[in-house]
Amino acid sequence: MERSGKRELYAEAERHSIAGMLRDGEILTEELPYDKFERAGAEALTDAELLAIIIRTGSGGLTPMEIGRRILNREKDHGGLSNLYRLSLAELQQIPGIGRVKAVKLKCIAELSKRIAGERTGPLLAFTDPGRVAKHYMERMRHEDREIVLLLSLNSRMRLLAESVLSIGTVNRSLVTPREIFLEALKNGAVNVILLHNHPGGDPMPGRADRKLTEQAAAAGQMIGITLADHLVIGDKDYFSFRQHDLIEP
Repeated sequence: MERSGKRELYAEAERHSIAGMLRDGEILTEELPYDKFERAGAEALTDAELLAIIIRTGSGGLTPMEIGRRILNREKDHGGLSNLYRLSLAELQQIPGIGRVKAVKLKCIAELSKRIAGERTGPLLAFTDPGRVAKHYMERMRHEDREIVLLLSLNSRMRLLAESVLSIGTVNRSLVTPREIFLEALKNGAVNVILLHNHPGGDPMPGRADRKLTEQAAAAGQMIGITLADHLVIGDKDYFSFRQHDLIEP
């Protein structure tokens, strides 16, 4: 290859920041994701190519594509784009080529994706439909590594008055009592309430503590005139509704 030709290839690689790196006088043949994006659109890009465009520049002898693949393959049991949620800021920075700025950017993109998912289903949300409620909160809750308990305070028409975080617990336990539930519900002027919490392990089947809390909350609600309309457990792309399984009296 002529020297001028090599300079042109190198300049092209630098300009796009995501081309293959020159090694031993040869340029790698990975297609530039920018070019592919402009030709076929974002939906045609692989997960690694999307990450490469976001990462933009290589580092530590790795191209952005290689860094993207390392992010996707970081977790042996899970992996994939869910690593953007699953990996902490510190864990992302342990991947070669990912510094503090890139790690923060990746975590912000993960958060944006959750908020977009919430906005997309929000206008269609019917709090009388457990499936739609679960779908609305799925992306927000299924990636959490600790149990989080949310209370949805609703009016007589099942419209949302307020959303409250009641508890942020450990990997497999959240701490909340019926007293906390209904103090918050009364503060919000609720007539109906829905409890939601996630299972970080991914299996939404309720445990003994989940069932006990549901029974106690339903009974307490009846005494003060606030209905526990449902208790939803969010798993990984799945959910469990106490109402749908006839575990809450209508």
